[in-house]
Order: sequence, then C-alpha cells, then structure tokens
Amino acid sequence: MSLSPVVMADAIRVLSMDAVHKAKSGHQGMPMGMADVATVLWSKYLKFDASKPDWADRDRFVLSAGHGSMLLYSLLHLTGFKAVTTDQLKAFRQWGSNTPGHPEYGHTPGVECTTGPLGQGLATAVGMAMAEAHLANRFGGDLVDHRTWVIAGDGCLMEGVSHEAISLAGRLKLSKLTVLFDDNNVTIDGAATIAETGDQLARFKAAGWKVKEVDGHHHGKIAAALRWAVKQDRPTMIACKTKISKGAGAKEADPHSHGYTLFDEEADAARVAMGWPHAPFEIPKDVAKAWEKVGKRGARTRKQWDKHLKGHKAGADFALAMSGDIPAAAFDGLAAHIEKCLADQPVNATRVHSGAALAALTSAIPEMIGGSADLTGSNNTYVKGMTAFDAPDYDGRYVHYGVREFGMAAAMNGMALHGGVIPYSGTFLVFSDYSRAAIRLGALMGIRVIHVMTHDSIGLGEDGPTHQPVEHVASLRAMPNLLVFRPADAVEAAECWQAALMEKTAPSVMALSRQKTAVARKLPSKESLSAKGAYELLPADGKAKVTIFASGTEIAVAMEARDKLQGAGAPTRVVSTPCWELFARQPAKYQAEVIGDADVKIAVEAGVSFGWERFIGADGVFVGMTGFGASAPYERLYKEFGITADGVVEAAKARL
Repeated sequence: MSLSPVVMADAIRVLSMDAVHKAKSGHQGMPMGMADVATVLWSKYLKFDASKPDWADRDRFVLSAGHGSMLLYSLLHLTGFKAVTTDQLKAFRQWGSNTPGHPEYGHTPGVECTTGPLGQGLATAVGMAMAEAHLANRFGGDLVDHRTWVIAGDGCLMEGVSHEAISLAGRLKLSKLTVLFDDNNVTIDGAATIAETGDQLARFKAAGWKVKEVDGHHHGKIAAALRWAVKQDRPTMIACKTKISKGAGAKEADPHSHGYTLFDEEADAARVAMGWPHAPFEIPKDVAKAWEKVGKRGARTRKQWDKHLKGHKAGADFALAMSGDIPAAAFDGLAAHIEKCLADQPVNATRVHSGAALAALTSAIPEMIGGSADLTGSNNTYVKGMTAFDAPDYDGRYVHYGVREFGMAAAMNGMALHGGVIPYSGTFLVFSDYSRAAIRLGALMGIRVIHVMTHDSIGLGEDGPTHQPVEHVASLRAMPNLLVFRPADAVEAAECWQAALMEKTAPSVMALSRQKTAVARKLPSKESLSAKGAYELLPADGKAKVTIFASGTEIAVAMEARDKLQGAGAPTRVVSTPCWELFARQPAKYQAEVIGDADVKIAVEAGVSFGWERFIGADGVFVGMTGFGASAPYERLYKEFGITADGVVEAAKARL
C-alpha cells in the first residue's frame, strides 16, 4: 500500500515548522500552505536527480516567494540532496549553515536562484525559460527539453517587475514556463485584499498566458492542473487556493501566521492537528523512504541523457556552452579589431566603439545573446546579421525587451543562471535606477551578465537632467562584485568587453557615451591595459608634479589639460581608470605605482565625486558635477559646469 501524499506533504510542514521554531525566526506559513502543491509537483512532474543537482537538462524550480525558504530546504532534504542534512535544517538561519534565511544561489546545491526580493524570482525564471527555448533550437530537443516552475505569492504579483515579466513571457509564448500562484490572500499587513483586489487570472490571461484555478490542498486536482499545464502552447499560471500555515491548528489560515513563530504549545497542537506524533525533525522511515524514491525518480532518465550526450554530434559544443568557458581563439577577431583601431584611430562615441567591438565578438561567441529595452539604435547592441529571439523557433540572438528595464535585467540573470548563453543588453545609464535591484541580485549571485548603459553623463546634452546620470556611475561602483567599465576610446572599449566576458563570477556595466570623444590609446601594448583597471596613459616629462585621473570621455579633457600644464612648466601624467574594481585586484605595488606621489592629484569625471578619494586622497582636487545637469548642447554644458581642460589647469595651478 502506497503512502498517502498528504502524509508526505505533512513531512514538509513539520520540518518547516520545526526549523522556524528552533531558529525563532523565519516563515512557516507559506511552506505549510504550499506543501501539497510542492509534493505533487516534485513527486510526479519535476524532472531532476537529487544525486546530480547540476544536471543540465533538469527542470528549474524557482521559489520566487523566497521568504518561504524552508519549503525548498525541506524538499531538498527529503529527496536526498546531500548538502541539506537534518543538522543543516536545525541550523536554519544560523551562521555558516547551508540553510540561510532566503535561498542563495551558489550557497546551497539545488537552489537555482537567489530569491527574497519579491517578484524577482518570477522575472528571473522568465530568463531561464528563454535560455531553454534558445538552446533547444540550437542543440535539439533531444538534448534540451525541460521546464521552469515557479512558486509565487501575492507579494510577488504586486511587485512591478512581475508585470514586466508576465508581459514579456506572454509575448514570447514561453510554453515551458509555469507559475504556481500561492493564492492565500495573505500579506504581512493582513489580507491581501486590503491593498490588491485585481483579478490575477484575468491579468495573466490578458498577457497571453493560459490560466487555471485549483484547490491547492486537493492532490488529485493539483495533479490534473499540472498535467494540463505541460500540454499548453503558452506559459501557464495555476492559481492554487491555499490556507496559510495549513495544519497549524488554530493558526491555520490566520494572516498573521505569515512570519509567526509558533510557541511550544502551538507547535504541539499543530502536531496533534496533523496526526503527527513524531519528535521535532524526526521523519518516520516509511515517509523518508517515499521521499527518497522521489529523489531517485529521475536518475534513470539522467543517466540515459548523459550517455546520449557523449555520443551526440553537438555534445562537445553543448558541454562547452554550459561550462561558460570562452576559448582564447574566440578573441582573435577582437585582437584584429584593436589593431585596426590603433591604425585608423577612429573618433566616435564610446557606444559606437562598443558596437564595433560586439561585431567582432558575437560572430565568434555564439553563446552571446543581445538585446535592448527599446533603445537598440541608441545602445548599439544590435550586430548586423542578428535575428530576433521570438516564437516559434527562438533561434534568434537579439531580444526586443520593450520598455522593461527591470524585467530585462532580471531575465538576463535567469539566462545566465540557466547556463549555455551569455546575455547582454542595453538601456540608458540613468535607467539603471529601474534595473538596479536585478543588477544587485546578479552581483550577489556572482553571475556573468553584461549591462550596456549608454548616454553616461551630461554629455548626452539636450535631453536634460531627467536623462543625464550624475550619481549613477558612483552608485554602481559602490555595489560589491559589480564591474563598472567606463572606456575612453575604441581600444579601451574592446579591452573592456573582453574583460567583462572573461569574468564568469560577476556582472558588468558598460558606461558608454553618446557624444564623440578623442582617441586616447595610440600605441600598441603587449597586454590589455584596461584589464588592470587603471594604468598610466601618458607619463610626465620629468618628475610629475601633477597626476590627472579620469575615465571615459573625460580622458580627452585630462590629456588636453596635461599638455597645457606641461607647457606651463608643470610635469603632468594622465592615468586612465576604466574599471576601479579590476584595479582593486592588482598587487599593492602596482596600485601605488599607478597612483604615484605627485604633489597634486586631480580627478576629472562628469559625475559626482563619491569614491574618487581612493585615487586622489582626502586632499585631492575633483573636477566634475556637484548637482544635476541641464538641457543644452553638451559642449555648452561642459563649459558651464567647468569640466574643461582650462578648469583642470586652474585647479592644478591653485594647488601648485
């Protein structure tokens, strides 16, 4: 006689309850409420093998409602993921455990995505489904054929990014994406209806999804709904009507049990209500065996797939794509492009130089998938010959994200997490405010995503202060594990692209100009100077009295100021700083040599001064912005705000 699936679900409930109770912190409400849905999904439909968490053709399961992390940890433990032991459950939310408060990618095997900021898990899952669709076309459905499943709550669907993600997925007809909505009408402040009375089913349907409503505690109806979902030709949303803290006695369906930690007597009462006589963290043998069987259910399929991969004509290319490695030869075209730039010395905007570098890269690196948030012509992210990523075959490598900056950044995170693709896309730098939360999550997860951010300063001109970023470069530089590149010319743009692509464990931002700028690099080098983060671009004629530090378009200002200062008898050197984060990785001796010991240190950048003290010290001089910009041609703006060679010279002379 087979074990009742309700009892299997109760195992999730008690483990979640026990872990939260022991930690005296956490959320048992959602795990207990969605235990039935998760049990049916994992035991009957989710394709995975607990012994091989990184199997490339596994289904992806994303807990967008990351506060309910004990649901996922309980599932990983019960199905046999070695990293999530009973002791780890007992150490929930404690220092050094594999069971942090919210799921963290790279920290716990089996966690596909860092979640917690509501809505982002759902939006990230859209990117996973996009990657699956593209790779299935490139390598064939016999190698790539899996689904992406998401559990999302009321809070996820209130967040604005969910609207962007749902709309994008519907437009792209991502039929292997299913959202399981924990429809319990609960938020922290009380019933969800105190703030939201919209019809979620109608909303998804209007966006092009197939939708269904089901009793989230009726295993047969849940199974039927999942069976229906896998047959649809559109993304699917199943609204699972549940009771929060299901099985918790008097706390069942109580909105306040969302983040409530049961008292001893309440936990005891919950055990009685569920008919669960076992001690905390104790799983009876028959239940443990049933769940262990679930964890092994996909092993045979996985082994057959492994064997098939070895004999597949595209097996080596698939393995290379999924590894994320880029062969050195892939940069040969870029090296030739740099040689041509040194010979031709093109004068243009750095966004144009970036586009030229991309033309040399995308043809050699088929994993690169580009896009833009409705600013393709401005961002220069499209390379001639690219086709649109779209239904029905998804073979294109250029995504038209529409005006969805946050959704775009989150989807790129999902593509990178899935593996097999290297996503990049563009918008204006000022709109990084919209995508910042996803950029931060990508930095936290340590994944390779490249954000092309053009129109990087007041240099964009007439559009005015609403579009002129002044604090954005500084604020992005303040984010841990994010590489912020601001190249000065064609050579630096190419070098920065190579550095960003070689960085597998951090996202990058390319801050690029709208306006043309002078050539900075005129001589070849044996190595990528931009990869060092900062380097001496021009030396002083004699012992330096002044060092000017700059990035991007202000390198031209620094070079002109140097010539004037040297003409006035003040030996001056120029240091280019295309990527502060890479400079911080260099040996201390190199950093000291680059910064130097000149009496006067000046930084010039068309942004705010925050952070420049690392180069110029507390008593250095900064030439840049102290407030917002204005609407005018960029030449007039630079003059009015004093970001000129004469302004730098005057500042230097005042200190000398």
